Amino acid sequence: MHHSNDVVHATIAIVTLSDTRTVAEDKSGQLIRQLIDDRHKVGSYTLIPDDPQLLTSNLLELVADPEIDVILCNGGTGMSKRDYTYATIKPLLDKELVGFGEQFRQQSYKEIGVKGLFSNAIAGTINETALFALPGSSNAVKLGMETFILPMLPHLLGELRK
Repeated sequence: MHHSNDVVHATIAIVTLSDTRTVAEDKSGQLIRQLIDDRHKVGSYTLIPDDPQLLTSNLLELVADPEIDVILCNGGTGMSKRDYTYATIKPLLDKELVGFGEQFRQQSYKEIGVKGLFSNAIAGTINETALFALPGSSNAVKLGMETFILPMLPHLLGELRK
């Protein structure tokens, strides 16, 4: 059994989905970089528009890269017409980590009320690559990274590497 203090190094791909942000304005993508601790490294960073085909091709490219262990998406998980992240990712997953989305929404609800229920945060695996999708707000990224993703990575990656 892995414990949260086990040293597990991961190479992480950051994918920001936005029709309006530029790289310079991508505070959530920058925050993910800052929150990745010394045990992990950023293997790639991409900012793409909210487009299902672009997201699918980008994710499949990253999954095919043997250096990438984890994909962290941010943006496009809400309910607007251009939010396609959840609907695009869900059918690609081999296994869904259902509790991630449930707990993320529960914690978001505690912090911001009913607006937290609009998040379609999702996590799972494609082949041996872990994938997480968070809302694009910096507060949501901070919550997801600090409360869920970083603490669970050692155990999740240990399981995927068996």
